[in-house]
Order: sequence, then C-alpha cells, then structure tokens
Amino acid sequence: MGLKYIETVKSIILLLLVALSMVLTFSIWTYTPSYDTIEKLPPADVAIAEKKKFNELIKPYKTVFNFDDVLRGTTDSDTIDEIMDEITEWEVSDLKPVNSNFSAENLRTLLRKQNRFTLFFHGEVPLTVYDNVLNINEPVPIVPVISFDRIIVDWNPAGIAMDIFFVSRANKTLYSAKAKPEDYRNFQRTVLTQARELAEYTEVNPEGSTLIVVPKNPVEIDRYTFIEGETPPSKFRDALFSDPNAVRSSQVATNKEELVDNHALMKIDKDKLKFEYAYPTARLSELAIPSELLADTINFVNEHGGWTDEFRYTYMNPKSRTVNFRLFVQGLPVYTDSSSTAEIIQKWGNKQIYKYERPYFLLNWSLPHEKVAEFLPSGIDIAERLIESDMVDFDTIDEIAPGYFMKHDTEKENFIMEPAWFYLVKRKNSESWHRFSPENLGGEPIGLE
Repeated sequence: MGLKYIETVKSIILLLLVALSMVLTFSIWTYTPSYDTIEKLPPADVAIAEKKKFNELIKPYKTVFNFDDVLRGTTDSDTIDEIMDEITEWEVSDLKPVNSNFSAENLRTLLRKQNRFTLFFHGEVPLTVYDNVLNINEPVPIVPVISFDRIIVDWNPAGIAMDIFFVSRANKTLYSAKAKPEDYRNFQRTVLTQARELAEYTEVNPEGSTLIVVPKNPVEIDRYTFIEGETPPSKFRDALFSDPNAVRSSQVATNKEELVDNHALMKIDKDKLKFEYAYPTARLSELAIPSELLADTINFVNEHGGWTDEFRYTYMNPKSRTVNFRLFVQGLPVYTDSSSTAEIIQKWGNKQIYKYERPYFLLNWSLPHEKVAEFLPSGIDIAERLIESDMVDFDTIDEIAPGYFMKHDTEKENFIMEPAWFYLVKRKNSESWHRFSPENLGGEPIGLE
C-alpha cells in the first residue's frame, strides 16, 4: 500500500508540474509589457522674426496730389502711412465696374484731372486680398478677378462724397466705389491740409503714352552703411525641412553648401549671403488664382517669421506662379547687381512652396551705422537725360523713381546703401529696373525680366 500511495502522489505532482508549465508558457507567450506612450513630436515651431500683416507688406510707394495749379507728391514712407491710416477708416461702398477696356490714354486723362490724388503700387494687387486693408462694406466678387496697381481718389470740392477708382493697367480695367460724406470732411481736414505742403512734382514727356511724374527739385536722401549681419541658415533649415535631424550636408564648393533630405534641397551661398530652397515634387504648372497666390506666399513666410527686414510685395506672375517681395530701406526700394540679392522670390507649387529664394543677411539697425545726407538731381534732370540718350527708348520707360543701390563690401563686412535714380523699362513680355548712370545709360537690368 505504501508504494502504491507514493506512486499516486508522484503522478499528481507530475500533473501539477505539467499544468504549471503550460500556464507559465501561455503567460510568456501572451505577456505584453506596459510601456509609456511615446507621443509623436510636431514639426519644430521656428519663428525667425515677427509675422507681418497684409497692410505692412502691400503698400503704395508713391502718392501724387493734383491740386488746381500744381502737382504735389512724396515717396516718404511715414507720410504715405499717415494717408493710408486715414483711408482705411473710410467706409467704402457701391463697388462697380466702369470700363473693361481701360487704355493708357484713358488712364492718363483720368490722372490729369484736378482735385484728385493717386496711390502708386509696384505690383498688381487683388482686391479680395486688399479688402482686409480697406473697409469695404460689401463682399468683393471673386469672379471676375478685380485687381489694381493704381488707386485714384476724386475729392471734388463741389461734391459731398468722394469717388474712389481702382485701375489695373495689366488687365485694362477700371472699377469705382464711394466713400461717405463724413469721410470726405475728415479727409479735407487732415490729408489735404498736409498734402499742400508736399514737394512739388511735374509731369515729364506729356506727349507719351504713360504719365510719369517726378520731383521738380533735387531730392535729399540719406546714404547708409550697415555692419554686416545675418540670420544663421540653420534657422531656415529647421523651419523648412520637416525633420532637421534627417538633413544631410555637403560642401560642394568654397563657401557653397547643400542641404538635402529625401524630399527637399537647399543651396546656400555664403559669399552672397543667400539661399535657394526647392521641393521638386510640389511643382505645378497650372495658372494660379492671383488672390490665393499672394495670400499663400505671404502666409508661407509668416509661418516661419521670415520677414527679417522690411520687405514689400512688388511683383506677381500667376502663369509662372511667382511672387516677389523686395527689400526696402526707409520706404525706398533696394536694388543690387548679380553679386547679391535684395528679393524674396517664391514659386508656389501644389498646395505648398515649390521654390524659395532669398537673402539671409540682416540690416541691423540696432548696431552702430553710418548715415550721411546726399542730394540727387531733380527728376526732371533725369528724365531729360533719358530723353536725350540714344541708348534708351524713352517710350518704353514706365516709371522714374528714387531708390537705393546696395553694395556688399566683403572685406569690410558691411552693406552700403547708395541713393540713386532708377527707371523701369516695360516691353511686351518683360519689365526691368535700371539704375540711372550718366556713364552707363541702358546698362545691366537689375530687376525683373
């Protein structure tokens, strides 16, 4: 009996061990450790500089008032800002089409009428974008597209309200709107009083197809020298690439670097202090809607705070999906030669940026800088020299305006802003800004082609 009992106990123990082994094996197979949840990190939120509002980027570069007996105008940024502050308070209504085939002669006639003033813009501005600036109390139609590069205001003293005209020279369209009588009274008290003290302007080449008005007397402009500053390209790398840690760097030449990942490419030129960024798969050849194109390109730069200096909208081409923003200093445009760049150039692709070219230097106003007053010849003198020149067809000149020519002194590591006169040559399919130089009339274009 004793041996039989022992065998029974052994069998029971064996069964228990087998069962325990099965339980342990099952537990091992089905065991899942308790890991802490790993959250997916969002893209780096890089703010290089402050964001800009539309009215800070889309500005008139000149205004001219046609009084009874004299033209008065200015390119002074502060004065124009004060005028715009008044205009943005107006309640604009009754927007309607006037002429869908508005010729250059029609515009010249409109501009020459007395008791009117004109705001000049560098590029075509879609009204559906600018209605964020103007107080238009009715929806602006999306189709047809309404755009302008001139705003003309008629303040006829005999009337009780003001007529506002939106002129698009590119599309040959004229739209009108009205401001309220109380806006007219405020305008008389503030803007017109100030405008009568502005510099005297005069029309040049009255027989030409384009009305060009310039200062009658020499123009005083400050010459600046800035110590070279820059925004590190690594900040733009972190803002533009989805995963900066995956970016590969290679030195392709002296002072030239390329950054790449599986989707994008950035070429950095350390001599010219500029870079070119491209996202090839985003390329798109469809005609862009102007209002969307301008808004998208502004919002793109705002996303990473890319307005490192004062840049303004100057050019748009919906066919090539291109928008340009030019550097301005004290309200005047900055031009340069091929040794540098003073523009942010964007080509918009399929719902995102396709190409992005820009400088990364800084004009640091907080650092010591040199300022010297200089006098430019009158606009009349420049126009006469251009008319007399055999190297320039004056009929192709669309504008004459002051600005800055930027020189980059790499040895002294500074930027020199030289005041100069510039003239815009427009042909059928191209336009380009040229610096006026008596020794080099008709020289190298420094703007758009």
